[in-house]
This record gives sequence, structure tokens and C-alpha cells, in this order.
Amino acid sequence: MNTTIKIITAALLTLAFSALSIDAHAQSKQEKKAGTIHLSFAEFNTKVADTKNTKEWIYKGDKPAILDFYASWCGPCRSIAPILEELADEYKDQIYVYKIDTDREKSLAALFGVKSIPTILFIPMKGEPSIMQGALPKSEFVKAIKEILLKK
Repeated sequence: MNTTIKIITAALLTLAFSALSIDAHAQSKQEKKAGTIHLSFAEFNTKVADTKNTKEWIYKGDKPAILDFYASWCGPCRSIAPILEELADEYKDQIYVYKIDTDREKSLAALFGVKSIPTILFIPMKGEPSIMQGALPKSEFVKAIKEILLKK
């Protein structure tokens, strides 16, 4: 009887760990597939721009970027999230799509004067970023990518 309980327990543990492993693998694949990049304040400083330099804008990236200031509770932010994921995949070799959670990165949102969300920053390789607000349709994002970021 004792041996049977040990075998059943071992089998259940093996199944549980297998399920966890499969779930972790699926989650890892999902993260690799996701095209948007969530940034913290520190990551913004290394990938986008130095927040200590307030006199002039100097973009640090090697490709133009879209910067989405959002919050998880914001309905319009949630409505454009799939659009930004699609664009990140469609333009993956040409632009970055960054996301900044305004609830977590309040000082970064304040630095850009973000008062309503979603606020979208289009960052070209040279020149000043352009700001748009609201839940834009995909066609407006594509137009901005072509005219502001890729200059087509």
C-alpha cells in the first residue's frame, strides 16, 4: 500500500512539473513573439534618451520608435494595444514599439507632460518626436510611421 502511494505521488509530481515546464515554454515563446517592448525609467535612459539632458533631445536608438504611454485600466489604451502589437510585428526590422506604464513610471510620464492616455510619441532617427493622443485607428499609425518615422 505504501509503495502504491509513493508511485502515485511520484507520477502526479512528474505530471505537475511537466505541465509547468510546458506552460513556461509556451510563455517564453509568447514573450519572444510579442513585438512591443515594455520600458522602465532606467531602460528608457539606456535605450531611448537620457532624462538628465533636458536641454536637447538626443535619441539613442538604432531604429525609429513609437513610444506608447498607457495604463492597464485605460480602455482606449487596451483598444490600441493589439494594433501596436501588429505594427511591431509588421515593422519589426524598421522600428521599435515601446510601452511605458504611466502608473509605474509616473516621473517619466511627467517628464513628457503626459496628462491623458494613451499618449503616443513618434520618435524619428533625427529631429524632434511628434506627439499624438487618443485611441488612433491603425491607418493613422501607419500614416505616422510612413511620414514621420520612415519618411516615405
